[in-house]
Amino acid sequence: MKRLCRSMTAAVIALGLATVLPVAADEHARAAPPYTPGLGELMSANQMRHAKLWFAGEAGNWPLAAYEMDELKEGFDDVLAYQPHFKGKPIEPLLKPTVEPALAKLDAAIAAKDRARFEAAFDELSRACSFCHQELGYGFIAIQRPTAPPFTNQRFDAAGQP
Repeated sequence: MKRLCRSMTAAVIALGLATVLPVAADEHARAAPPYTPGLGELMSANQMRHAKLWFAGEAGNWPLAAYEMDELKEGFDDVLAYQPHFKGKPIEPLLKPTVEPALAKLDAAIAAKDRARFEAAFDELSRACSFCHQELGYGFIAIQRPTAPPFTNQRFDAAGQP
């Protein structure tokens, strides 16, 4: 009889927990704020794209350069969407007049497959990035042409392309 009572008690407790725990877990999931990437995370990804863009353009791999350009533009869109202000300062008034014209020039240089124009526009973009950093009080983050590929497991030349 004692064994039956213990078994029934255990079953009631298990049934109660089985119905309460998922509800509690669901309430906790709803209470957790959604993830928002920080500006540093977004800019680190953009810096990687900036470097990959350089090596693709220098290698004359224009399809890869165009792809990295699209990714870089998406990265700047993400900055404006997720981190429109930094330390109380709006970012858009800095990006729109400096970065966007440089990106447009890079797009045109890539479309024309013109390395000289690409290099000039790339340098303009790097200066625009450094200007924004300076304006936000982070002038020690100075952007330049990369000197080594960020990844050793990716080819930047156009070999093997159709």
